[in-house]
Amino acid sequence: MILDIARLLLFPALMAFAAASDLFTMTISNRVSLALVGGFFGLALLGGMGLHDLLSHIGAGAAVLAVAFACFGFGWIGGGDAKVAAAAALWFGFAYLLDYLLYASLFGGALTLVLLQFRQWPLPWSLGGQAWLLRLHSKETGIPYGIALAIGALMIYPETDWIKAVDLSRFAMH
Repeated sequence: MILDIARLLLFPALMAFAAASDLFTMTISNRVSLALVGGFFGLALLGGMGLHDLLSHIGAGAAVLAVAFACFGFGWIGGGDAKVAAAAALWFGFAYLLDYLLYASLFGGALTLVLLQFRQWPLPWSLGGQAWLLRLHSKETGIPYGIALAIGALMIYPETDWIKAVDLSRFAMH
């Protein structure tokens, strides 16, 4: 039962936290990425993931980490975004990786367009006291891509083996 609860809540909660953190502070703590990696290994081992699958998931995470850090090196994304993307890829493995990256890219593009438009309008005076909103509105500020990464991840996660392994009948009200 505890394993099922962890499968249902751990990854979504950490991804939602990463999105909220990026929205409000334009940073994603390394602790979030480390918790995602630790949570993956804990649940993989407790859930009996085989060595082949484990190595495949590690390969997906490593591939995304390499590409994401190249993107970070070019200044296209933040370091926290790169680490969270790689940690999410670790959870998805190659089986769901392309779907995740497609969703994250689409939501990232939409988020970018919305923020670029938002930054063209003057911020209402009544909202001027919100530091996070001023930072988000600033044309010099980047895009909090962690939001798109989280939405993409939350779109894919229900389809994964993590959720398919949960016995949802245990949670049904009798």
